[in-house]
Amino acid sequence: MAAYNKFDCFTLDLATKLHNLNADTLKIMLSNVLPVRTNTVKSNLTEIAAGNGYSAGGSIAPFVSGIDTSGSYKLILSPVVFTAVGGSIGPFQYAPIYNATAAGLNLIAWWDYGTPITITNGNSFTVGLDQTAGTLTLV
Repeated sequence: MAAYNKFDCFTLDLATKLHNLNADTLKIMLSNVLPVRTNTVKSNLTEIAAGNGYSAGGSIAPFVSGIDTSGSYKLILSPVVFTAVGGSIGPFQYAPIYNATAAGLNLIAWWDYGTPITITNGNSFTVGLDQTAGTLTLV
């Protein structure tokens, strides 16, 4: 299971209305360089090369719901699937999520898969976003 890590800027970005988690376009990209908690925008990260089915900037994580239950907000996004076509994608070990609507492409969090992954031609990799517990919970 991948380890979830929040970028430090996310809390301030929420407090200053930079993110509208129910409406903004959120994207997941792939990286082979460990993100730093103090990174703030997508350009601070190193993305893997585009090609073979991987598009620069990654893929949209479609919004499913934003649920508020007893003062806790749970964001649910659809899983994101990357499929290698015409060659391999990777290696990568990290899957950062960022706000593609925000002018600065501000960062939210990343998942660490613990070891480098290469998606070989014809195969897929799913960034499994939890449909029950949510992608993230704010309390």
